[in-house]
Amino acid sequence: MSKKKFAKESATIMTEMVLPNDTNTLNNLMGGRLMHWMDVVAAIAAQKHSNRIVVTASADSISFKQPIALGNVVTLQSKVTRAFNSSMEVFIEVSAEDIPASKKTITHRAFFTFVAVDQNGKPIEIPEVVPETAEEIELFDGALRRRQLRLVLAKRMKPEDAMELKSIFNLDITK
Repeated sequence: MSKKKFAKESATIMTEMVLPNDTNTLNNLMGGRLMHWMDVVAAIAAQKHSNRIVVTASADSISFKQPIALGNVVTLQSKVTRAFNSSMEVFIEVSAEDIPASKKTITHRAFFTFVAVDQNGKPIEIPEVVPETAEEIELFDGALRRRQLRLVLAKRMKPEDAMELKSIFNLDITK
């Protein structure tokens, strides 16, 4: 990767309102609709970073601890945290706002992975990410560990080869 781009260049904000068609029988946003919105906002950030067509490779740790109610305004913010050869990790933060009550809450956070592809669907090299802020640096630094964990869980990497994971558990990697 010879070219570099700042993390902020991929920043994307998307806003939606929770309408009756988006809700379950408890009048809360359906999880599948939220995941769709998260995939869209993350894909836009990945496209901004890579200037390429992107495909979703994985979605990590989406937990539904905080319901989002009918009528809430949902803001999804995303940006690329780190790029590898053709793949990139995208961080998404979701907040829900009850405008009449003047109440805004961060409801969800997740990491998605995208792969940039050429017109034939083959992975293609992408620019490196340059983090600037403390948050961007923290996300960048943790991205390699998260990537190795994803690969180990997908059985695409042997646990003994996940050096970044071993280092956080202080495991002796010389054995």
